[in-house]
Amino acid sequence: MPIRNAHAVWNGTLREGSGTMKLGSGMFEGPFTFASRFESAQGTNPEELLGAAHAGCFSMFLAAQLTKAGFPPQRIETTARVHLGDGPTINLIELDTTATVPNVDEAKFLELVDVSKKGCPVSKALASVEIKVNAKLVR
Repeated sequence: MPIRNAHAVWNGTLREGSGTMKLGSGMFEGPFTFASRFESAQGTNPEELLGAAHAGCFSMFLAAQLTKAGFPPQRIETTARVHLGDGPTINLIELDTTATVPNVDEAKFLELVDVSKKGCPVSKALASVEIKVNAKLVR
């Protein structure tokens, strides 16, 4: 399995400084500051990138589980909300997923959603964080 890389640079103090985060693939590079992380300023932040990674991982894992069970999905769309609490600590990630999956019943779908919530590699890496999944099956 490949090893994935990312890179970050921070210049200056916590509140007045700024930095950039870049994916090893070169497909994304974005600025971040104290304000973009802890307030509502323009720029990215580690939590946003973690949310994107979790949404992507969960969607792929759910697709694999559905396919393995004989219900290949047509589309899975997941949004992640990463909650940053006191400390600061990531204390909750909410995944909202909508899936178009022919021929699967609601009970089987929700069972595989739960398997995916617990089994996707990003969820496993975030084992100390509460993860909630709101899943909707679309016909």
